[in-house]
Amino acid sequence: MMKALIIIGSETDKPVMQETRQYLEHFGIGCDLEVASAHRTPDRVRQIAGDAQKNGYGVVITAAGMAAALPGVVAAYTSLPVLGVPLEGGLPGGLDALYSTVQMPAGIPVGTLAVGKAGARNAAILTARIFALTEPQVASRLETFRQNGYRIA
Repeated sequence: MMKALIIIGSETDKPVMQETRQYLEHFGIGCDLEVASAHRTPDRVRQIAGDAQKNGYGVVITAAGMAAALPGVVAAYTSLPVLGVPLEGGLPGGLDALYSTVQMPAGIPVGTLAVGKAGARNAAILTARIFALTEPQVASRLETFRQNGYRIA
């Protein structure tokens, strides 16, 4: 089974992205979390993103606030689906991060989710939907989740 890679721009993003990990675990999807900043450690981002597919990942979930360059930079270095979770940190409501994440140039797609915890949860659910196309166990857990009113136990 493939696993997901979560890349966050800062240690301070971990509490929000714990939501993603919790939901991925519910669906039986393994994940690893890396801290790498598009601005402070760009070479590390390039290496992690560039090696993601070779390392067995099927989706890369990114999370960043303010300028939120991380999702786009990751998408530039991999052919895997990249999901971006904008986080609060600059403008009220994370509006700056939302605009930065959603406004990608043609050819560098990033699936952008809601700001904050809702986006973190939805990133895991969307990852499960992607994996469910080829993983019957994930498809079954996803269907149970849907039948339970989109709640995990």
